[in-house]
Amino acid sequence: MRKIFCAILSLLVLGSCSESSTIDAFSDITGTVIDLETSNPIDGVTITLAPTGKSSVTGADGYFEFLDLEAKQYTLTVQKTGYSTNRKIVNAVAGEEESVSITLQKQK
Repeated sequence: MRKIFCAILSLLVLGSCSESSTIDAFSDITGTVIDLETSNPIDGVTITLAPTGKSSVTGADGYFEFLDLEAKQYTLTVQKTGYSTNRKIVNAVAGEEESVSITLQKQK
């Protein structure tokens, strides 16, 4: 009986160690695009992620996301007709979500 108890205890300890040592190698980049003058969210903005070439378009709330990215440095290029293009460099860290706010200024 004691051997069975020790075996079960060992499995529980080993199982909890392996779960806690799991490392998430990916990162997410999320954010919102807002108007520089009004601070309102902007919909229909295209965000292109370099060097991957992936793109996303904001919804009515100005929100965008890129999920399960390799942890490294990315450049976000943010564009919408009638606004000046903006770029932002983001360092994606493994196991973390990087949340950014990006402003666009209307062209005059």
